Amino acid sequence: MSKSFTSLLIVAALLLLAVALNPSAEKHRAKIKEAIAERSQLEKLLGVGDLAAFASRYHSVGVGSYTTVNDSVMSVGAFGVVFVPG
Repeated sequence: MSKSFTSLLIVAALLLLAVALNPSAEKHRAKIKEAIAERSQLEKLLGVGDLAAFASRYHSVGVGSYTTVNDSVMSVGAFGVVFVPG
């Protein structure tokens, strides 16, 4: 096999893997709740994480996904991992 064909197969496999492991809306919402609870015990007690997770809108771009609340990005995910910035 040529080097370029092998590289093409690797890229195709990574893209298929990214699509298959794209985090679900529920995974994003769970991570938002967890991140807010870790940040503040008061916010955890008041259920701020539950409210933010409920109000979030899930967006998938095929190989990755993100959630927003009031046009602000709350979480970003790819390859089965979700990050909650700041």
